[in-house]
Amino acid sequence: MHLWVRAEQRDNETRTGITPEGVRALLDAGIAVSVEASETRVIPTADFRSAGANIVPAQGWPDAPDDAIIFGLKELPDDGTPLRHRHIMFGHTFKGQTAGKKLLQRFDAGGGTLLDLEYLTDADGRRVAAFGYWAGFAGAAVAIKCWVAQQDDDIAGPVTPYANAQAVTDDLIHDLEAAGAGRPSALIIGALGRVGTGAADFCRAVDVPVTGWDMAETARGAPFPEILTHEVFLNCILAGAETPVFVPRTALNQPRLLTVVGDIACDPDSTFNPVPVYDAATTWDAPAVRVHEDPPMDVMAIDNLPSMLPLESSQDFASQLLPTLLDLPQDRAGVWARARALFDANVKSAVS
Repeated sequence: MHLWVRAEQRDNETRTGITPEGVRALLDAGIAVSVEASETRVIPTADFRSAGANIVPAQGWPDAPDDAIIFGLKELPDDGTPLRHRHIMFGHTFKGQTAGKKLLQRFDAGGGTLLDLEYLTDADGRRVAAFGYWAGFAGAAVAIKCWVAQQDDDIAGPVTPYANAQAVTDDLIHDLEAAGAGRPSALIIGALGRVGTGAADFCRAVDVPVTGWDMAETARGAPFPEILTHEVFLNCILAGAETPVFVPRTALNQPRLLTVVGDIACDPDSTFNPVPVYDAATTWDAPAVRVHEDPPMDVMAIDNLPSMLPLESSQDFASQLLPTLLDLPQDRAGVWARARALFDANVKSAVS
C-alpha cells in the first residue's frame, strides 16, 4: 500500500489531511508514504521528512506509480485529462454538480476511482471525518463580517487566514464594537451537527444571539417565515433530495429583517441547493455577493472556510481520519468499500 499526499494547488488552500504523526503511524503499519513538497502547506515539508515520509516534487502525482493512492483535499486541475489512480479527496460530484459530472467522466476515461472524503461513512451512515466544526466557526465569522459591513452601507472586503480561533473571535468583537450597531440575531439550521455546532460556538463567543434549528424544526416543510425575522441566516446542513428550500428567490422582495445568508454548506450548483438566491461560490477576495439591493441581501458562500483556521482544522480532521487511513490495506466491506460502491454507482450515471 502506497499513500501519495499531493500538494494543494488551489489559492488560499493551506490545509492538509495528514500530520507528521499520522505519517509515522502509517509507516509503522507498513504503508509507504510519499508527500509532495509544498511551500504553502500549514505544516512544513521538513516536518514530514523528519517523520520518515518520502518527499517528492510538487504536482508530481500524475506520474506516481499505478498502485499509489493519491490523497488530497480540494479539487484537481480542471484540465480534462483522464485519471488513472485511486484518489482520496473532496470531489463534490454526487449531488448533481455540473463540474462533478465532468470529473467522474475523467475517472471513467482513465480507469481510476474517486474515494470521496465527504462520503466516508461508518456502518451507521455517520461520516468518519469532517472539517465541519471549523467550517461553521469560520463561516459564522465571515457572515457576521458581512453584516458589519452593511452597517456602513458597504459590502464585506477580502478575508485572510487567522492564527487560531481566538484571533478570529477577537477580530470580530473589535469589528462589532466599532460598528456600534449592537449584535445581529442569527438563525442556524443544522444546529445539532458539526457545522452548526461550530457556527453556534462562534456566535456565542461574540455575543450574537442564536436560534438553533435542526430536523425537528424543519420537518413541517417550507416555507419558513421565521428565517426572515432574523438578520443573519446560517445554512449548516448537507443538502439532499428531501431538503426543503430555506430562502427562495421570492424572499428577496418580502418584508424581512434578513440581510445576510451564510451558506456554509455551499452547494450553489447542486440541484438540491436550499438557498437558490445565488448560483456561484464566493471567494476570499470577494466573500459576499449582493443578490438584492433594497433592503440588501448578501450571500456568503466560500467553499473552503476551514482554511481560515488551517492548523486547527488540519489537526482535527487528520486525527479523525487516521484510523480509517490505517484500515486502507484490509478494508473489504467497510468505509472504503462503501465509498467505492458509491463511486461505481455514480460514474455509471455520469457516462450514460
